[in-house]
Amino acid sequence: MYVSFWLPTVVLGAALAIKLPSILKLWRDPLLRAVGGLLIFACAVFVFAAPKTIAWTNRVTGVPNIAAPWVYSLLTALSASWLLLIIAWRNGRSERSAQTRRATRWVVSVYAGVVVALWVLFALADVPVEQIRDLDTYYANTPFMREEILLYLLAHTVACSVTARLVWNWSRTEGLDAWLRWGLRFLGAGYVTNLLFSAAKLTAVGARWTGHDLDWLNTGIAPSAACIAATLVAIGFIVPHAGQYLQERWRIRRRYRSLKPLARLMRGVTGAREPFDLRATPELRLIRRETFIRDALLQLARHLDDDLRARSYEAGVTLGFERGRAQALAAAVTLLDAVETRRRTLGDPAPAADAGAIGAAGAIGAPGAARAARTTVSPRTTGSPRPLTGPTSGAVGAGGRGAGQAPGGGDAAPAGGASGSGGGVGRGDTTYLLREIRAVSRVLRRPDDIQAVRAHAVAPAESMSTHE
Repeated sequence: MYVSFWLPTVVLGAALAIKLPSILKLWRDPLLRAVGGLLIFACAVFVFAAPKTIAWTNRVTGVPNIAAPWVYSLLTALSASWLLLIIAWRNGRSERSAQTRRATRWVVSVYAGVVVALWVLFALADVPVEQIRDLDTYYANTPFMREEILLYLLAHTVACSVTARLVWNWSRTEGLDAWLRWGLRFLGAGYVTNLLFSAAKLTAVGARWTGHDLDWLNTGIAPSAACIAATLVAIGFIVPHAGQYLQERWRIRRRYRSLKPLARLMRGVTGAREPFDLRATPELRLIRRETFIRDALLQLARHLDDDLRARSYEAGVTLGFERGRAQALAAAVTLLDAVETRRRTLGDPAPAADAGAIGAAGAIGAPGAARAARTTVSPRTTGSPRPLTGPTSGAVGAGGRGAGQAPGGGDAAPAGGASGSGGGVGRGDTTYLLREIRAVSRVLRRPDDIQAVRAHAVAPAESMSTHE
């Protein structure tokens, strides 16, 4: 049984280590102070209740069984901390009311009085024979010691019953975080198991009063129940904190990986990549990647074709995509078109040769490659902007949207004006792209969907150009 006392001590110590930074940082928070006090007293109970520690305490002080009132006092203080936690929890983080202060003072006063009574009763009792494991049953009929044993067990049982009931009720509250709910369930199970500890002790002591011998409940069941209960309580405090922490880490890493296709595409725009540092936290890496992507998107703003995006959105809805995905696909089509336009403006090699450099393994660049394979659209086309493919149309895309001039002369202005870009010279609307970079990056992994939407979106414009 000696080893079992140290197992809950380690788990409780881990819970205290996890909570300690928050407790020190927000020391004025009564709820955190109550949690800290509970974990400290729980650790102390199992350290000083271990058989070897009991023997050491008796030997160092030179008083037989002096460890008994000391362990009883720690257990009583632990019981009080349960009730103080309930009071602080019930009140939340708001300013404590007069009723809350009265309840706190009442608990502290009553349980402090119990601790004083324990020491007074021990001083009056005659307990000369040292008992390491079965003191409660050995001295169950000894005057004053009998009352001391009953007093600490009743104080423990009352606090445990109140706490268990309230915790179980709160665990069924609607709207709780899943990790907090599981933490409350572990706490509830721990306090119910603590009641088994009290029941075993009281039954064994009561058997001695009636002349029976059920000492095995005191020496076997009760310690095991106490160890299991303490472990469950510690897990109840660890689960919400550790669960939420790990869930947040996983969410950040998933978001970081989900932005990889868009970040890879933007490297072709900036000619660089986001800063990378092995020592950087996941949060910092995510911030750097998001900042890199948004900065690159702003460089593409002048090349964004808002009309193409509108037609692509309509095409996506027509093809059966739900509206949110259709919007992301339309943004992806427009973004890939802007990347191609910028490349042409800067005089890079033909898109057909560069398609593989856009996106992951060339898959994302499929729309650009398909556009390069299309026939050149007549520069006289008005209304919706044309695919930016051949030399003439590429110049229109670059000049009409960028420098404000195109080899086609006056034809560039009507095309730009029809696109809603401010007469062919302003910037495209980047609001959606900047806000929904994750959704856009996600659809970049589906080049077939992008190609289908783009083909459907540009088909009417190409048909009109051919007819003219």
